[in-house]
Amino acid sequence: MIAALAVATLAAQAQEKLYLSTYNGTNIEKFDGKICDVTANRLVFHGWNTIALPFNMTETEVNETFGSDCRLEKLIGAQQNGNNVQLNFQDCKAAGIEANTPYILYYTGENTSKKIAKEALVSNQQPALTYEVKGTGETVTMSGVQSHIDGAGLYGILAVDNSDAKFVKVEPTTNGFYATRCFVKLSSGTEKTLIASHFAAGDPTAIEAIANAEELVDVYNTAGVKVASKIQASEVSKLQPNVYIVKGQKIVVK
Repeated sequence: MIAALAVATLAAQAQEKLYLSTYNGTNIEKFDGKICDVTANRLVFHGWNTIALPFNMTETEVNETFGSDCRLEKLIGAQQNGNNVQLNFQDCKAAGIEANTPYILYYTGENTSKKIAKEALVSNQQPALTYEVKGTGETVTMSGVQSHIDGAGLYGILAVDNSDAKFVKVEPTTNGFYATRCFVKLSSGTEKTLIASHFAAGDPTAIEAIANAEELVDVYNTAGVKVASKIQASEVSKLQPNVYIVKGQKIVVK
């Protein structure tokens, strides 16, 4: 019994400490798969930020760090919207932050540095989410950054203009992306306007979630204009890719 306690004590004392540098980056590879005492100081701005971490955080930990009124959303798809590419994000704060997953985070306080300190299992996988923009042959990838990159040709949220989750193309004069931030990349490499659409946690993203296939429904766009009247629910998914309102619920047609 005493020997077992001694081994446990030595193991606890030997637990590695990981100081996650969000400016210079950190060699996460050597900590991969290890439970570490993690400390990170992350600068956040009032409004929308991006975040990707090499460890999990629970909803409680997210609220304790960034405030209970913060918002956390994950990319769930992309679609063509006129000449623009629409990025669809859905509230996922109840699930917390999953290691190596890129998110957008809305912070309501003043610009400041937040300290994250916890015991966590560290993962070195490259965080990324990729979706096809239906009918265009293009893909959209949202990815986290583990070390500083210049970001030329990529899209990010500017700290000076982040009241909306607006991703703009990074110019050579900016500072690029630092560790734990995220960028969006278009496979075509062409310059486009990216717009964000936000879904609540309970919003259906498919017509099947709220209507039977043969049910007749009216379809509206997000401006409240009726775009289809008394069509079968099964036909909604054949409309042009966009966000529609059906039976009072947002529906994504990809």
